[in-house]
Amino acid sequence: MSANPYLEGNFAPVTEEVTACDLRVTGEIPRELSGRLLRIGPNPIEKPDPAKYHWFIGNGMVHGLRLQDGRAAWYRNRWVADDAVTAFRHQPKTPGPRHGMGPGVANTNVIGHAGRTFAIVEAGGLPVELSDELDTRTYTNFEGTLPGSFTAHPKLDPDTGELHAMVYYWAWDYVQYVVVGTDGRVRKTVNVPVPGKPMIHDCAITEHYVVVFDLPCTFDVQAAMNGPFPYVWNPDYGARVGLLPRDGQGSDVRWFEVPLCYVFHPMNAYETADGQVVMDVCRHPKMFDRDKNGPNEGRPTLDRWVIDPSSGKVATETISDLGHEFPRHDERRIGKPIRFGYTGSLGDHLGIGPIYKHDLVKRTTEIHGAEAGRMFLEPVFVPRTPDAAEDDGWIMAYVYDAPSNGSEVVILHAQDFGGKPVARIHLPQRVPFGFHGNWVPDRS
Repeated sequence: MSANPYLEGNFAPVTEEVTACDLRVTGEIPRELSGRLLRIGPNPIEKPDPAKYHWFIGNGMVHGLRLQDGRAAWYRNRWVADDAVTAFRHQPKTPGPRHGMGPGVANTNVIGHAGRTFAIVEAGGLPVELSDELDTRTYTNFEGTLPGSFTAHPKLDPDTGELHAMVYYWAWDYVQYVVVGTDGRVRKTVNVPVPGKPMIHDCAITEHYVVVFDLPCTFDVQAAMNGPFPYVWNPDYGARVGLLPRDGQGSDVRWFEVPLCYVFHPMNAYETADGQVVMDVCRHPKMFDRDKNGPNEGRPTLDRWVIDPSSGKVATETISDLGHEFPRHDERRIGKPIRFGYTGSLGDHLGIGPIYKHDLVKRTTEIHGAEAGRMFLEPVFVPRTPDAAEDDGWIMAYVYDAPSNGSEVVILHAQDFGGKPVARIHLPQRVPFGFHGNWVPDRS
């Protein structure tokens, strides 16, 4: 085992920014796919000290694949030009405001909203606007409307086009619910008091609620002083989830206890006809307890939580214990009942491998990519047409091929999940394991 496994193998950073056009394709790219498949993750620009390096803190690098007219028009990768990157390159600082301490790293998600592209991060960082070609433009607080930091996981309401976010920062005694309008400006903020300083990576929304995760991974002063990461497992804190009315205030949140665990990512949440809230989550038994450098605390399971507001109780069950993370689904159905969901694999000892399709009604799981040495990053679903059925569309994923030490993007039809890809797009360099990505379609 390496002194720091998050700097070895396909966790290791790449050292070059590459631009390649008209990439080689095996199969045929569906012509209706016109846009960019973007990914982001940590990629330190300077060689870090393995003893002090945490996977979550490396400088951000965005990878992008442009599809157009049935061809792979280009691949690019670019560092997000935070203050450490510009200092290393002897360049002027990126313009725009700052929030919090540190170099302003943005390394966790990359999204399109209001006709713009943003690299985003949680816990003190502001969004960084990128060009369509992934070059850094400016830090932004949404034209002065964002009062503090932002999140790595805003949820897009498919009915309104607005972004809903749950934001945290180490110096606050609250977490903050933020709504970003279709014009790219914040239209609402609500402070929700919490007894500690929890790490809240994601949230979920339903028709009437925002789901708040208040779980026992909390800010620790000693860990902050000693490094490399200031959030640790704190089982004495307890575990609960809150239902905050989307039109309410912080005092309106209702809290419900859940078993001790940590959740980075819910797949989805929705309300039933009788008022219960159903939520599918990737549940870790703990987080940042034994491993202080990354999320390696046992196999996460895909679980269902059913919150009953009338009784105040939460029923829990495991859907699959194969080791699941990075859950996705048809995002036209965010906050609504879904039948199908998709996950990447995360087994014991950082085992990354195939991807899964879950039928949440039949409770069956399909697998794609079980061949040795094939390691899939987060699967992204894109509907075939705007009004296509829930699983009538494409699954796209970056893949690391260990035998060749190279990467590609595969495109599957979701209804033939276990079959051969309709296209494999061969990339000019390795894409390291990172965090999140999205399909950003061309503007109409």
